[in-house]
Amino acid sequence: MPQKIIRRSRYWVYMVQCKDGTYYTGYTKDLENRIALHKSGKGAKYVKYKLPAELVYAKEYRYYKLAITEEKRVKTLTREQKSELIRDYAENNSETAE
Repeated sequence: MPQKIIRRSRYWVYMVQCKDGTYYTGYTKDLENRIALHKSGKGAKYVKYKLPAELVYAKEYRYYKLAITEEKRVKTLTREQKSELIRDYAENNSETAE
């Protein structure tokens, strides 16, 4: 019997940047574990041969369908649009020294 998908929880849409500068976009329920898989070469085939890969963008969603929809949307963005998302993410998540 297939595993039932929990529709309401915590889901993440994320991007990693590979060593060749390309971006990989995905979604996951466990961001920390998924990034660890990518870094170990056991994640997506696309990333496996382009290591190292670093997390450059992540956004949390409460509903599975919203995360899937956003992943699809991000995948259709141009490189410049993805770079803009990453810049905004970096600015909003950087720690300010006081």
